Amino acid sequence: MSTNPRVHTRRRASSVSQALSAIPLNNAPAYESRVPVTATQNAPAEQTDSNPSLQLNGSADSFTAAEVVADEARAAQLRRRRPGNDEKPVTEAVAALPGDKKLPVKRNIDPFDDARYKSDGLWQDLRTGKWMLIPSSSLPILVLPILLYINHEYILTNPNIPLPDVFRQIVPVTTRNPWTPLLFLSGFDGRDEAGTSFYKRSWLDLLFIAYHIVFFSFVRQSITLYILRPLVKRLGIPPAKFERFTEQGYAFLYFGFFGPLGMYVMHGLPIWWYNTSAFWTTFPVLRMTGLLKAYYLLQGSYWCQQAIILAAGVEKPRKDFKELIAHHIITLWLIGWSYMLTLTYIGVAVYVTMDVSDIFLALAKCVNYVSEDASAPFFAFFVVVWTYMRHYLNLKILYSVWTEFDLVPEWARTTTFEPWKETGLLAWWLQPVIFASIFFLQLINLFWYFLILRILFRALFSKSLSDERSDEDE
Repeated sequence: MSTNPRVHTRRRASSVSQALSAIPLNNAPAYESRVPVTATQNAPAEQTDSNPSLQLNGSADSFTAAEVVADEARAAQLRRRRPGNDEKPVTEAVAALPGDKKLPVKRNIDPFDDARYKSDGLWQDLRTGKWMLIPSSSLPILVLPILLYINHEYILTNPNIPLPDVFRQIVPVTTRNPWTPLLFLSGFDGRDEAGTSFYKRSWLDLLFIAYHIVFFSFVRQSITLYILRPLVKRLGIPPAKFERFTEQGYAFLYFGFFGPLGMYVMHGLPIWWYNTSAFWTTFPVLRMTGLLKAYYLLQGSYWCQQAIILAAGVEKPRKDFKELIAHHIITLWLIGWSYMLTLTYIGVAVYVTMDVSDIFLALAKCVNYVSEDASAPFFAFFVVVWTYMRHYLNLKILYSVWTEFDLVPEWARTTTFEPWKETGLLAWWLQPVIFASIFFLQLINLFWYFLILRILFRALFSKSLSDERSDEDE
């Protein structure tokens, strides 16, 4: 048996090289060294340990074993940086060799593959609230009241269907359908000569809002998972931006529908394009058209659902998380009080200022996630719309609250607080309350306006349109 140190050195280098070459990384074929190392077990003893250099293929070049190992590691890194077509879009740090500095492991994984979006079964999803994230779990909640309504309307109370007399005594034909308030507007108050339906406020409106919270949860997650998620992958957006793009994509679709709808509703009212004196001269709005009431309650459902989403931590927190919480609280406060006090006209006016500007905010952010270079004109137009809608028009509403409140008819005023009545709805002390609510909303808008202007400044001088409201790790 040979004790030649050079032979042992050759054997160790060859073993390491062959081991590295035999390991396929990222589904790539086994790497063949650009400088093949040859060694034989029966090589003659020639040198001592003082000279561990290797003679490769009879070449004049001489490499140490450490250099060969380092060469193999660099080649492995290159293979990992250039994955094949059949590889998954996942990047991993190269496993460090002994003595090397370890590289961090980073995985770019679709966030919607997270366990949060996997059903644990309908009953478990209902118990944990996970149904808000899983359309297949929220759909049964939506369908069940519809089936019960149909069963009651067309079977249980249908006189043409023979049922036992005992059952007819329990559920007479004239029994009102208990599932109607969930699906349809309550408080019907007749029609005018043109056939337009009118409605009043009703406590049953709370059931309509509750049902449509589930409706918006289903719509949001269905659009997110089955429309926006495939779109994100097709556009090549990095996985780190998946959730942000889908959030803004859904916002664009929602406000793109309710913004124009709000303008259409407003066009049929005496307050059309911010005729602010009509906020007060037409007070109280005791009878609403079906369209106005549906618009108002659906908006309330949406904002309740958004507040639940925010509280449950479904959306990734932004830097302005506290301001966003405050915005949602003030928005829900304004919706509730304006509806209860029949100030729905001023509520519609505020809705429109928010929704129309949010269309272009969401659009600009979506374009920015796809291509920062292409987002500049969208962002510029958004800034103009935001300035006009969220500041000029909101300040006009604030000015009206402060200066035109006295236009409220005398018979509609009161010194007590009894909003459930139809006369004496508005007490004098409600003026500063209404003003303060809209003013605080304006302060939050001014905070965001500062961030918007800072982005605009950076875009003009550093060509960057990064989102100031995004989370830290983006």
